[in-house]
Amino acid sequence: MATVVAFHAHPDDEAILTGGTLAKAAAAGHRVVLVTATDGRMHSAPDDTRLNELRSSATILGVHRLECLGYADSGHGPDFYPDPPGRVRFARTDVDEAAQRLASILREEDAQLLLSYERNGGYGHRDHMHVHRVGKRAAELAGTQRVLEATMPRETLIRVGDVARMLRLPPPYDPDVARTAYAPRAAITHRIDVRQFVRQKGRALSAHKSQVGDGLGARTLRLSLRLPPRLLGVVFRYEWFVDPAAPSGTVRSDIFD
Repeated sequence: MATVVAFHAHPDDEAILTGGTLAKAAAAGHRVVLVTATDGRMHSAPDDTRLNELRSSATILGVHRLECLGYADSGHGPDFYPDPPGRVRFARTDVDEAAQRLASILREEDAQLLLSYERNGGYGHRDHMHVHRVGKRAAELAGTQRVLEATMPRETLIRVGDVARMLRLPPPYDPDVARTAYAPRAAITHRIDVRQFVRQKGRALSAHKSQVGDGLGARTLRLSLRLPPRLLGVVFRYEWFVDPAAPSGTVRSDIFD
């Protein structure tokens, strides 16, 4: 059995990008450790809502250890917010300082694998981009041999956006963002079949109530979870990763391969 450490930017990212993979690894008997860089708070006012939601999600996914580095959320968009009183926004942290904290967890756990993000942060979120920098450096400091970067096929996002606009629904990403988001299918090295864990992933997503809200996203999620198990497994069957150290061309089906 191996130990995998999943490093994410915010509470809810773990379920969106890797929920099925983490649940699958835990069910197979591997040790699963989840680390988030931020607690999801933009400000300094004490509020454990998102951390409590994260704890619920981690329990649903079978996570054995949960750690939060406690940095402030940096926000997304053109404006870079100043640091809140007494806190530092994650995207402003020194890479080595944050990496040392993550590396200490990797060493404690004797982790064989770190799940992180791509250089572009998926869709350009500054915290996600910093996860890439910090995760890469932490793996170097801890001597963790393998890093997989969570992603999605860019071509699929573009198609989904085209269909959404045809149906006059809001697309998941602006077309200009989608064209450079995540990774092209040809660069993907790992495609993980998580259909047996889709409902688990869905429950983990639902645990983040403050982020799901009552809008279109919430209604879509609720309707999705009511689909027949076989159809649900088809729609949300895969999660994807890029191994920056491996040649593209052969797509593997196991994160430990």
